[in-house]
Amino acid sequence: MSFTPAPIAPTFHADATSALAQVKAIYGQQIQHLREAMQRFVAGEALPARVRGCYPFVRIQTDSVMPQAALEAMGQSYGFVAHAGRFETTLTRPDLYANYYLEQFRLLLDNHGVQLEVGTSNEPMPIHFSFAEHDHIEGSLPPARRALMRDLFDLPDLAAMDDGIANGTWRHGPGDPYPLSLFTASRVDYSLHRLRHYTGSTPEWFQNFVLFTNYQFYIDEFVRLGHQEMNNPDSEYEAFVEPGNVVTRRIGLPRQASDNLGAPPPRLPQMPAYHLMRPGRDGITMVNIGVGPSNAKTITDHVAVLRPHAWMMLGHCAGLRNSQQLGDYVLAHGYVREDHVLDEELPLWVSIPALAEIQLALEQGVADVTGFKGADLKRIMRTGTVASTDNRNWELLPNNEPQRRFSQSRAIALDMESATIAANGFRFRVPYGTLLCVSDKPLHGEIKLPGMANHFYRERVDQHLRIGMRAIEILRSQGPQRLHSRKLRSFDEVAFQ
Repeated sequence: MSFTPAPIAPTFHADATSALAQVKAIYGQQIQHLREAMQRFVAGEALPARVRGCYPFVRIQTDSVMPQAALEAMGQSYGFVAHAGRFETTLTRPDLYANYYLEQFRLLLDNHGVQLEVGTSNEPMPIHFSFAEHDHIEGSLPPARRALMRDLFDLPDLAAMDDGIANGTWRHGPGDPYPLSLFTASRVDYSLHRLRHYTGSTPEWFQNFVLFTNYQFYIDEFVRLGHQEMNNPDSEYEAFVEPGNVVTRRIGLPRQASDNLGAPPPRLPQMPAYHLMRPGRDGITMVNIGVGPSNAKTITDHVAVLRPHAWMMLGHCAGLRNSQQLGDYVLAHGYVREDHVLDEELPLWVSIPALAEIQLALEQGVADVTGFKGADLKRIMRTGTVASTDNRNWELLPNNEPQRRFSQSRAIALDMESATIAANGFRFRVPYGTLLCVSDKPLHGEIKLPGMANHFYRERVDQHLRIGMRAIEILRSQGPQRLHSRKLRSFDEVAFQ
């Protein structure tokens, strides 16, 4: 027997608002049950049985597919199921995902003309994922009592959190529903908790457009620009948030109660995130992922559950062609993946295509910020293949093996993160792009020296960051419907964006 909340019967909904309200009611009931039980446990009470709370689910049953003409008229890459059948997913954090869920529900109702069923699933909610943002209950328990948690509460079960749906390895069993979403509720919760750990900020601050960088210089400039925007009463941005959930509101806007909960951390987290916020989360989040493909995979594995509209890499690279100059830009239109961190999830025979919407926005961003056009633009920006490696000292390997492969692939630049970020964007259906800046040319005797590096950073970091921000402005103005590309959909794609 389990100690569970009173059952709530499944309900059927013909409008998205009432479906979301029911999801909130079930989630709130289950969370409250777990929190009250945990408080009793911490107080030393004996609980009546093993405590269990479960996530809400949403389900549709359809007997037909959308007509091809309707699909073409809609012009959207999500919001419909691929075939007839029963489809469902578990849901979490309806407060955080309210607008996202409303849109997914509305599209399913509009496109299939069937009701949404909402109920309580059989997927247990791990007790750690029920804690409120500033709860630290576990830390107050003596070791012997903390050891009892496993016997009384559900703990995170990694076997229930794999990425088989996103990877295309999930297989439908007899009687199983088909998935509506790439992620189950517990997988989402796992990543939300990891984001707090790695970035030093809560998921609520993350925006729909994300910039990744591998250098603190870019973050320093982003912080300067963020505070500059907050001192501009006419800025389109309304707040700037730094690690530790430190919030600066735009001048003239009142502080909110949650702003007082933030505090600068004693040390920066592993991959600090900064958020320049616009209404509707249409601002910019920037993350310093540090060096290496492992970090790049880790952060994108978790940011992906937030379903951003796009992410892009802005960083430095080694120029592989003698015709390139330090400070030139590289717009990636292909990737050589020698990073190895995604080889199991996304085999190397999978092509990672360039996305036209991102490419055009980045190219236009370079033109707008630098003022160069036409042939002049081509002198400072080259489009081509970027190679990413997991070996920072690749140029020291014997027999010139890497150089030969890079030449055969026609690579024009090399870094350690871009292919990983693009590949994980492809894997998780998040539009992606890469604009790098040449900081050295090791094959041609131009390595980074302190004086040269300082001059390079002063000259290029501000411009490069403004290009990325300008590209986001362009993408935002086009709207998410155009940005989310059909080329990222598999044969049997989930309905949720």
